[in-house]
Amino acid sequence: MKKIILLALMLVVAQASFAQKKVKLFNGKDLSGWKIYGTEKWYVQDGLLVSESGPDKGYGYLGTEENYQDFEIELEFKQEANGNSGVFIRSTVDGTKVSGWQVEVAPPGNDTGGIYESYGRGWLIKPDPSKDKALKFGEWNKMRIVVKGDNVTSYVNGVEMVNFSDAKIGQGKGGVLLQIHDGGGIKVYWRNIVLKKL
Repeated sequence: MKKIILLALMLVVAQASFAQKKVKLFNGKDLSGWKIYGTEKWYVQDGLLVSESGPDKGYGYLGTEENYQDFEIELEFKQEANGNSGVFIRSTVDGTKVSGWQVEVAPPGNDTGGIYESYGRGWLIKPDPSKDKALKFGEWNKMRIVVKGDNVTSYVNGVEMVNFSDAKIGQGKGGVLLQIHDGGGIKVYWRNIVLKKL
């Protein structure tokens, strides 16, 4: 009887571990598992994912081939030049028109960690300006985004930027996207992109 109980407990632990398994979305070698939208540049250099404005100076996106509903994603980014970018959640793309929600990645004073709805309501929530000091421009920054039901919480370097609930986000379906903003002169490096389904 003890063996049966022990075996049952081991199965429960194994299932829980599997459900919480972290997945590396970027392998450090190529863009496997991702799709490019637009003409802006996405490439791998020295084990880093690089996003850079192209000749069209338009919007560009790199999206996961798989959709993710409830999840926690951690990644690191480093900005050069303008550095205006973002991480989209539950989002889809048609050409370079995106439907979904962006957790902002931008130069100082431009609301990194806030949530913006593209081609919709615009800014849904911006971080308190005092939290902007969490961003280290030109250095590596760690971003964590937790998406569960209708709630999104974003963190930059361990500082909670926003905690926001919204019915429309709760109904959203789609993948994770990285963005290059339009206007040209943008370069952002990414690494250690890890996702855990919740």
